[in-house]
Amino acid sequence: MKNVITSKRSLTEETEKMLNQQIVMEGKSSAYYLSMASWCETKGYINSSKFLYEHATEERDHMLKLFSYINEAGGHALQPAISEIRHDFNSLREVFELILEHEIKVTQSIHSLVDHCFSTKDFTTFNFLQWFVTEQREEETMARRALEIFDIIGEDGMGLWYIDIELGKLHGLDPKNTDATAL
Repeated sequence: MKNVITSKRSLTEETEKMLNQQIVMEGKSSAYYLSMASWCETKGYINSSKFLYEHATEERDHMLKLFSYINEAGGHALQPAISEIRHDFNSLREVFELILEHEIKVTQSIHSLVDHCFSTKDFTTFNFLQWFVTEQREEETMARRALEIFDIIGEDGMGLWYIDIELGKLHGLDPKNTDATAL
């Protein structure tokens, strides 16, 4: 027997499925950045780890934003199973190269969702997703800026130390406070 609440929904099953797929992507983003943060912390990149711990939380918040939307629109948001998260990296630069690649994939996924909503005339979800479109532009810009810092400063000598300080500044962290417990 169908529940009256779920039988009266504005969200199509196809849109709900796509939004739940985006939840998976946001959940993996959070787990991925958490893993990167831990790696950075164990390597002594304290500011980068703080940046990534905060970014992991931000990605989880994006996932929760989608949860609320789906459920409020009469759908059912599903907690994703998160697996196959990488835990070791070759360098700090590689971490931020992977972040840019990942954020581009997230942007493409958001764009597919927006395109779907526009073509099905689901303007409510289309409007909701505009926040994510803007957020993804910011995410990609941040990742590109992080890689520019590597190129500007260089990784030789004290370069990685200065890069770590500058990466902390990207997210508004206080580079003087390198106590990892001050998150």
